[in-house]
Amino acid sequence: MTPPVDVNASPPKGLAERLLSPIADVHPGETVSVLLLTMMMFFMLSGYYMLKTAREIFILSEGGAEVKSYASAGQAVLLLAIVPAYSAFASRVNRRQLVTWVPLFFASNLLLFTFAERAGLRVGVLYFLWLGIFNVMVIAQFWGFANDLYSPEQGKRLFPLIGVGSSLGAWVGSLRAGSLVKTMGPLRLLIGGAALLVLCVVLARLADRRQTRPKAARQTAPPDDVVGGGPSGFSLIASDRYLALIAILMLLLNVVNTSGEYLLGRYIVDTAVALHGSGAASEAARGQFIGEAYSRFYSHVNLLGFLLQMFVVSRLFKFLGVGRTLFIHPAIAGLGYLLMLRHSSFEAVQLFKTVDNAVDYSLGNTTRQALWLPTSRQAKYKAKQAVDSFFVRAGDVTQAGIVYLGELSSFSVPAFAAINVVLTSGWLLTVVGLNKRLRAKSGAQATL
Repeated sequence: MTPPVDVNASPPKGLAERLLSPIADVHPGETVSVLLLTMMMFFMLSGYYMLKTAREIFILSEGGAEVKSYASAGQAVLLLAIVPAYSAFASRVNRRQLVTWVPLFFASNLLLFTFAERAGLRVGVLYFLWLGIFNVMVIAQFWGFANDLYSPEQGKRLFPLIGVGSSLGAWVGSLRAGSLVKTMGPLRLLIGGAALLVLCVVLARLADRRQTRPKAARQTAPPDDVVGGGPSGFSLIASDRYLALIAILMLLLNVVNTSGEYLLGRYIVDTAVALHGSGAASEAARGQFIGEAYSRFYSHVNLLGFLLQMFVVSRLFKFLGVGRTLFIHPAIAGLGYLLMLRHSSFEAVQLFKTVDNAVDYSLGNTTRQALWLPTSRQAKYKAKQAVDSFFVRAGDVTQAGIVYLGELSSFSVPAFAAINVVLTSGWLLTVVGLNKRLRAKSGAQATL
């Protein structure tokens, strides 16, 4: 007797889906689109780290390293005008046009910087400001596109794989930048970054054609994938408590994280002085120690972040869900700064920041991107752009103010750590509020 056929059973997974299963639960029909988005994020982050390397070269060669102390404030002011302009443009185009013309605009800027540098113009400060805006705006838009392409259930399963492309791209891009600088100079980094941006546009459009969003979800979307008019990103955030909490989360996270980076840098410099002295004769030795310390730090962060993204993130999403996973990063940060109140050696701070940054770049980033899955298309593009650009830079400005006042008051490392303990408590309370509203938005399906 022939056994009955289960008409509701999913089609069997092919070879590609089985090979990807240790990283993400990819279903038949999703493989091509998710691999295209993974490649897109790989090339996006590779290009960014190449452009970031060029930034350091321009700033140092022009003697403008002090601009780093003021750049975030300048970027935040510029974003107050740029984000509404982006919202107005998004209201007039569909998502395919949006993910095409915005990256191509930034790619054309890179060509202008190349011509200006070859003409002997000083571009360091302007390029520094431009890169800070490019970084938050373009990456936010591509993640918004991924949120729009998939349903909440799909995003929960597939975002860990897309995050692998991001983590791997950051590592490869930084390595590639070093070799290009040695052989061809910084201008090749700008040209390479522009080429990778164009490639990202091609991959995004191909992924859009291979859209695998469930039919029911497509029927509720605006026609022709139009982003739609209406409120700007800032207005959407002001009128929606869930979006406002995401904005607060990003601000607090960035203040805490950049404060930790400041403390690590302070320890590295102090250790260099303790080992080699503070005189001019030992400047080269101090510089070598600082460079080697940061090189080891970033290599350890990138390796640990890549391993977490490969083997941990998807499993936590599956067993805890996005909402509960959101508690992990602030819990680690809070514990680290509590320990720093009593034991704040260079080795302890370096170990803590290695774990903290690795979790942030892998688990934390993927979880924060998934928060946008149950939001409207307008929120995915307009509000997300405001959150990931202006509020991130506002966090940098807030942190710079804390450091400035702390230095005036001669704060010790434990004093800065105590401030971060308070801020991390606010971060955790924000996550509690987000969880309540995330469950409400997810509804009876409980997909997140």
